[in-house]
Amino acid sequence: MTLSVGIGSFGTIGRQVALELDRGNIPGLRLGLVSARDKARAAERMAGFRRPVPVVGLAALAECDVVLEAAPAAVFAEIAEPTIAAGKLFIPTSVGALLPRMDLVDQAKATGARIIVPTGALLGLDAVRAAAEGVIHSVKMVTRKPPGGLKGAPHLENNNISVDGLTEAKLVFEGTAREGAIGFPANVNVAAALSLAGIGPDRTTLQIWADPGVDRNTHHIEVEADSARFALDIATIPTEENPKTGKITALSVIACLRSLTQTLKVGT
Repeated sequence: MTLSVGIGSFGTIGRQVALELDRGNIPGLRLGLVSARDKARAAERMAGFRRPVPVVGLAALAECDVVLEAAPAAVFAEIAEPTIAAGKLFIPTSVGALLPRMDLVDQAKATGARIIVPTGALLGLDAVRAAAEGVIHSVKMVTRKPPGGLKGAPHLENNNISVDGLTEAKLVFEGTAREGAIGFPANVNVAAALSLAGIGPDRTTLQIWADPGVDRNTHHIEVEADSARFALDIATIPTEENPKTGKITALSVIACLRSLTQTLKVGT
């Protein structure tokens, strides 16, 4: 049985995943539908695909067996709600947008849908999940990003925080993962995934630094648990098309999709 995959939207992540599906590089899955704000532009970007597929509205993606959300967080609900209502498999990349909508998990239980959060840039997510089977005492995360990758974040604009012309690192946020997801919806999906794997968004602490001295998105995570104490350091390369998104994110989604039909799956 081959599963159809719907992708919303057709940007940095969506197009790379769509190409892999179109080339037949993920056995057991095929590209079914894509969605994009600019349908004409999306159709143009599909030029060269072996099997171009229809460009549809967000809600129509739920016709597919698997729906990948790779869109701006503002339209998260427009993709998630129909997919879960239809009992399909939902893979979100805007994980921060899931935190205020945890009722979707209860809905998924009722409809038979599943929500699978990709690992993304979060090295060691399996270790955090394993530790959560015991007792985790604390989870701390420090994110550093080039200033340009943070520009436009609601927290910066609402608090009149400028990251222009920095010559040294500047702490622009300190709080919980839940607060960070609200203030930086395009930047801290890693923190949201970490919180869901561990002790929740209100107990996971987060610092965000705008740092002109880094050219990669870096995350330092410290976990203290009854089973282990460990620290993780990740430095991801931003995509040229969208510096808010690391190159590894699309690769993580591809690995997540591949695991749906693999005979041998490595990792939790």
